[in-house]
Amino acid sequence: MFAPGESRLNLARLRVLDKLIKSRWPLLLARSITLAGFVFTILVGLLGSPVGSHNFAIIFVWIAWWTALKLFFIPLGGRSWCSVCPLPMPGEWLQNGSLLTKAQKSIGLGMRWPRRLRGNWLASGLFLLIGIFSALTLTDARLTAWILLGLLGTAMLLSLIFERRAFCSYVCPIGGFTGIYAKTAPLEVRVIDSDICKSHAEKTCYTHCPWGVYPLAMRDSSQCGLCMECLRVCTYDNISLNLRPFGSDLGQTNSITRLDETLLALVMLSSALSFSAVFIGPWGWLKSAAYDVGSTAWWAYTGAYLALSLLVLPGLYTLAVWWSQKTGQAKAPFKRLLADYSQALLPLGLFTWIAFTIDFAFPKFSYVLQVLSDPFGWGWNLVGTSGVSLPSALLGAAPVLQVGAVVVGLFWSANLSQRLVAKQVQPARARRAILPLAGFSLLFSLTMLLLLLG
Repeated sequence: MFAPGESRLNLARLRVLDKLIKSRWPLLLARSITLAGFVFTILVGLLGSPVGSHNFAIIFVWIAWWTALKLFFIPLGGRSWCSVCPLPMPGEWLQNGSLLTKAQKSIGLGMRWPRRLRGNWLASGLFLLIGIFSALTLTDARLTAWILLGLLGTAMLLSLIFERRAFCSYVCPIGGFTGIYAKTAPLEVRVIDSDICKSHAEKTCYTHCPWGVYPLAMRDSSQCGLCMECLRVCTYDNISLNLRPFGSDLGQTNSITRLDETLLALVMLSSALSFSAVFIGPWGWLKSAAYDVGSTAWWAYTGAYLALSLLVLPGLYTLAVWWSQKTGQAKAPFKRLLADYSQALLPLGLFTWIAFTIDFAFPKFSYVLQVLSDPFGWGWNLVGTSGVSLPSALLGAAPVLQVGAVVVGLFWSANLSQRLVAKQVQPARARRAILPLAGFSLLFSLTMLLLLLG
């Protein structure tokens, strides 16, 4: 297991996993399966029943996959979904001219992504767009199918214009969602010996990485898509796939101020509140307003959602950081504190999304089994599960699990705030300096619990 004094286990050194990780075939097979499922989902969305609860596209995208992403892929594997995501595959195969390796002559323009558009700005905007149309998207199978087609087409187009996975790195809202929370996950790709990398002139890991990431320069796991290509091409076997403690990327002051990550973290918080109010709150009029796209009520809902995401929560967070800086007399620039302290928003946001998912998805899990037998909603019973329902005991446990998730996120966030503040202020002032940040997290958590539990 772990070596004495070490807190990481290199999974690539385990015999049972070594060949599996370093062969390209298992990943190709997994990605081919997800691509086939993606195409099938689009077909069902376009041709199947218009009733969302009877259509495979709605149930598997917004219940099964969305739940698996938030309860399994992200908490345990960070960006592990990105390693098998079908969206970049067709465009990447065209770009490389091959299924497994790069051909000598690539297809496409290979332009660099514009510097001004780098970061999470576009991903934040697209996630806000998802929230604006969420009620319609989560109930209309045809719209879901067209969105999936649009994402696939955009990924293909960008791969033929720009180098590497530009869509995944800078545009994809799911990539932004998984990337920012990957910092909390217990899985990472890292360099083993940095001196070997520095002395190795030929950077095969960088030239073969579809994300354009240089492993030695990685400051956290948010940019790594866990494709393992660097492990396969490193001539010195100097790349590891580590199992590490949760949240290992968090709690450090950064030399680079990344306000795009701060905005994305706040957008995730506001979206969790908005989704909870619309989909599990007691206000039928709010859900009707979110669903009635183009109406006066919908415009009011959109304005409120954007105000919450871009004004209210950012304003409260900025006030908390300013108050903390003044109370603790931190010497770091205010902009740097805004970026550094936003790390404490990540466990808060991740566990809030988990709590929302438990309430939103658990009552609908029976539909997952039903659409397996009748994906198009045409009255089939292919595998005998069309009439299956889950036991009520599972639903009864949901409130306890929700409260537990929110409490874990709150305490993790408060502990992280304490560590971050301690790096910026004198010990005598640290206790007072943490109060505004902890107060922001507490206020958000109480609001979320009120929405979840009514």
